[in-house]
Amino acid sequence: MSSILSVSALNTYISFKLKNDPKLKGIAVKGEISDISINHASGHIFFTLTDGSSNIRAVMFSQNASRLNFYPEAGQAVIAFGGVDVYERNGVYQLNCTQLVPDGKGSEYIALAQLKEQLSKEGVFSKPKKPLPKYPTRIAVVTSQSGAAIHDVISTVARRYPLCEVKLFPATVQGLEAPKSISNALSLADDSQSDMIILTRGGGSDDDLSCFNTRLVVMAIYGCKTPVVSAVGHEVDLTLSDLVADVRAATPTAAAELCTPDISAISSEISRLRSEISRLTDRRLYSLSSTVSSFRTVIEALSPENKLLRTEYQLSTMRESMKASISHKLKLYETQISGYRNTLSAADPMNILGKGYALVYKDSHLVTESSKLSGRIQIVMKDGQADAEVIEEDEA
Repeated sequence: MSSILSVSALNTYISFKLKNDPKLKGIAVKGEISDISINHASGHIFFTLTDGSSNIRAVMFSQNASRLNFYPEAGQAVIAFGGVDVYERNGVYQLNCTQLVPDGKGSEYIALAQLKEQLSKEGVFSKPKKPLPKYPTRIAVVTSQSGAAIHDVISTVARRYPLCEVKLFPATVQGLEAPKSISNALSLADDSQSDMIILTRGGGSDDDLSCFNTRLVVMAIYGCKTPVVSAVGHEVDLTLSDLVADVRAATPTAAAELCTPDISAISSEISRLRSEISRLTDRRLYSLSSTVSSFRTVIEALSPENKLLRTEYQLSTMRESMKASISHKLKLYETQISGYRNTLSAADPMNILGKGYALVYKDSHLVTESSKLSGRIQIVMKDGQADAEVIEEDEA
């Protein structure tokens, strides 16, 4: 007896088997829509496909449903592309639908899918994307000369970046002649020395846009040396041209905006940079001025002329100081000399004689004792001298 499984384990196993069955992947199921329900909050679509005899539940999640270019309704014959899956919670298998097309378009969709797969295997879509120049001088536009797309591009470029030239390379963008016309125009645009190419046209039906899903146009874009911006149809339209182009834009106006900078933003940035440069320049000049001033101070300090001036000033100061010192010392000496003079004057015998005293000399020798007075003597007084002779001596 086999092991006992839980309901969840069984549903998980069945889901695994169905998801990994290659025959149930990438299938196309034809039927009529019934019991359709659209969850407007999530964007998911739930419906039933029927062929009159059998039914199958189907779901199309929002990421795929958002790319639909028609509104599915009950009773509509469609072809659903996708794979079989299991909703494990309820144990119900369903078709996980990735693409839905009205019946009658199925063969075209299959052919497109096959071409897309073939080009993908050839590496056409994986080629490295070329960057768009930031400041273009010329933009080549491949589109109809009578359509609204060229006017949208010209007006947008003129508004955003009037320094850039827009050059039209007219092409037929709808019908049997369109692929060849677009391919030729792309070749001319690629040789025009333009900075980038915008391949564009307005919205339309799948038939209107079918020329942009041809190998001829895809390979023409692939072979361009110039970056190509594809802006075909509306945002929900996705063509092979969008996949091979270097950049995809939702609309012609969006393409022009992607290809050009905003001149007002550039002007604001230039003003900001100018202010910043002015601020940095002022700060740098102030720093350099301070440095130069410091160097000037050092140079002046080391200048021979300034050294000479300082030496002269020092000499002058020393000279004045020496003069003052000498003058002071001279005054001191004068004071001392005056004192000495007064002392000498007080001790000068001549000054003493002026008070009535006299000097007595005997044989030119000063006589200081009366016992030595005898014979002839000389008496010196203040105003002169006289010779005298000692007659008699009195002893004290």
